[in-house]
Amino acid sequence: MKTVSALLVSLLLPLVSAQTFRWGPCPTPMVQPNFEINKYLGKWYEIEKLPAFFEKGKCIEANYALRPDNTVQVVNVQTYKGKISKAEGTAITQDPMEPAKLGVSFSYFTPYAPYWVLSTDYSSIALVYSCTDVLRLFHVDFAWILSRSRILPAEAIYHAKETFSRDNIDVSKMLPTDQEGCDSPL
Repeated sequence: MKTVSALLVSLLLPLVSAQTFRWGPCPTPMVQPNFEINKYLGKWYEIEKLPAFFEKGKCIEANYALRPDNTVQVVNVQTYKGKISKAEGTAITQDPMEPAKLGVSFSYFTPYAPYWVLSTDYSSIALVYSCTDVLRLFHVDFAWILSRSRILPAEAIYHAKETFSRDNIDVSKMLPTDQEGCDSPL
């Protein structure tokens, strides 16, 4: 078993090198009570995040829109090396009893990854968390501080990080997202 675990870790290490991974299973934070997806829809700007291999650019934003089949269209946009790139996916409510625990997929061939809205006031800030266990040996974390504007006061960011920490989510490696010069054409 130790050999298999060591082999698995060595194979997965390059994949998670741009991620935040920790030993042990995922934490189980509380999510936004009485979450209302219709209030959450629209444009959110990424303020800070735990490192993610798929987010290397600047001017990162996420746009959420309800589809006729009640799934949510997710369009993530970023500027990387002077070019705008977009990724389109789908979000679904996996359990109607916990509507803040969404699943998101950016490919028809991949399973839905957790996208948990831990806290939001719908009008200015949202805290989102995603975690995937790997054989309960370790887990890969993603966490985002989102805002309806490109800038969030330092005090709001501080309180957001406190909220994550209270839920046993280590955000010490969070990085700010460059949102400067984003509204001008390339």
